[in-house]
Amino acid sequence: MSLLRALIGTVRSVRHPPRLAAGFVPDDDVLLDAPDERLAPALVAAALADPEPAAKLLATTRDAGEWEDRDRYVTRLATFAYSRDDWLTHWLSATPRDPDALLVTAQLAVRRAWESPARAERLRELTPLIQTMAEEAPHDPVPWRLALDHARGAHAGPAVFESLWEQAVRRSPHHYGCHVAALKYLSAQWYGSHRAAFDFAEQAADDAAPDSLVRALPVRAAYDRLRVAPDRDPSVPEARIDRAADRALALSEVFPTGDPWPAEVRNLLAYVLVERARWEEARAEFGRIGVHATSFPWGAGRGAVREDPPPGSRLRSSRGDPLLGFLAARDMVRTESARRTPLRDTREGRAGRGGPGGH
Repeated sequence: MSLLRALIGTVRSVRHPPRLAAGFVPDDDVLLDAPDERLAPALVAAALADPEPAAKLLATTRDAGEWEDRDRYVTRLATFAYSRDDWLTHWLSATPRDPDALLVTAQLAVRRAWESPARAERLRELTPLIQTMAEEAPHDPVPWRLALDHARGAHAGPAVFESLWEQAVRRSPHHYGCHVAALKYLSAQWYGSHRAAFDFAEQAADDAAPDSLVRALPVRAAYDRLRVAPDRDPSVPEARIDRAADRALALSEVFPTGDPWPAEVRNLLAYVLVERARWEEARAEFGRIGVHATSFPWGAGRGAVREDPPPGSRLRSSRGDPLLGFLAARDMVRTESARRTPLRDTREGRAGRGGPGGH
């Protein structure tokens, strides 16, 4: 019987892919971490060693209080400067006290320290810089998000972290980046537990606006739980993981298909849906993602940490290539959906036995 199921599954996977892939963009059209229309010109100019568009972009986000965009742009610009920082050097030499240039520089320094074998020591050396920058930002939560990331890696105690968190939420109560930083601190991989992380994420999601990315924070906690032990950790019931995915699905449906704004949350949700073998919902989510694959979670997290899936995971290793990981997961969803789709539906069966068009 198992051989029969396998043979039927093969037939289905051969017959159904064109229809099942109808909502997927072609592989060659998928882009990894594609910048939005505001960031793209700044990156192009930076490649030409011109920092002016980046300076104008970050100044605009600071003046307008666009904190979520500002956080994303600072992180992406620091990522670009990681391998090519001549434009940032020019920017700092022209305006040494520019708060935006200093923020990108600090983000880059923290990333490099995180990747050092002497991480905690390197991060502690940056404490005066991070502290001064945060204290000089009366309204901006982004330096405080950076301070939260820095504190976690520097092994700051709970009292220190709580004081930083208080300052961050005072500036922006529902800032997604700050909430992710706090969730990481509370995770089982660091100073908390899976249960503590879920409690925090669910409360934050309950308090957030209907279209806030914080609504998807529980699925981030679910991802962390699945990364550590997909099948073996009883501290968080599987039903709680599925409820986190349900909440993220509800948020994803608020945004248009192919919207770059929720792309990372959608990629994260697709990862969790695959791990939970929720194939049809995963297929729909990959359709909503469109061309916007993101490095996290398909092979590289923030800080370019490469990770293979843990034992028991449904996902295969992408060998550190997040785009390959994204496409492989999407192919798996297509195949599994095909295996579970009947060769013909009931109406087709009736039609073939004397219904309309039958003989």
